[in-house]
Amino acid sequence: MDSLIPTLAIWALPVLLAITLHEAAHGYVARYFGDPTADQEGRITLNPFKHIDPVGTLLVPGAILALSSLFGGGGMLFGWAKPVPVNFSRLRKPKSDMLWVAAAGPFVNFLMALGWALLAKIALSNPQSDYAMPMLEMGKAGMQINTVLMVLNLLPIPPLDGGRIAVSLLPHRLAWQFSRIEPYGFPILLLLLFTGILGQVLWPLMALFRIFLATLFGF
Repeated sequence: MDSLIPTLAIWALPVLLAITLHEAAHGYVARYFGDPTADQEGRITLNPFKHIDPVGTLLVPGAILALSSLFGGGGMLFGWAKPVPVNFSRLRKPKSDMLWVAAAGPFVNFLMALGWALLAKIALSNPQSDYAMPMLEMGKAGMQINTVLMVLNLLPIPPLDGGRIAVSLLPHRLAWQFSRIEPYGFPILLLLLFTGILGQVLWPLMALFRIFLATLFGF
């Protein structure tokens, strides 16, 4: 319990920002390309309470952190927010604009990973500061959660963002056939998770991105 409270305190802000800003970005870009649905429902906002899913934003990440803190280990932390409503038929060019709407979420996670890496670099450059260690730990947490969400969401499995990007890029006939996978996307993801295949795919990609951050910021 002594280590659980500091762990939750360090991870709370990075997780909230990573999940909620990811969703808000989808709504903002959808509005830019002609679909005001998310805006009309008040979902283009930095207010995390508009995006929080009790299970995906709070319970699942909290449980993973609690188990990791109590029993050790480095399980893959992930979560989700309430999906921002997007009516793709209202986009000016539905098929091509879908790419930008879908890519917005992972791109924001990419930018946040850079921001948290910068915070960690600042902490490392001022090791005597009383705030250096909390800043470093929060920076590391921010890099990890945003890396996970970026890489996971770019997998080409509908309804993940990578699946929608694939639908946007494929020729019309193949795109239509591929999009029919969407109702089975979440069960497929769970199957990949429980068989260990998901980890085998994600860990190398995450490691490459961590190397990129380390090289860019000189860690």
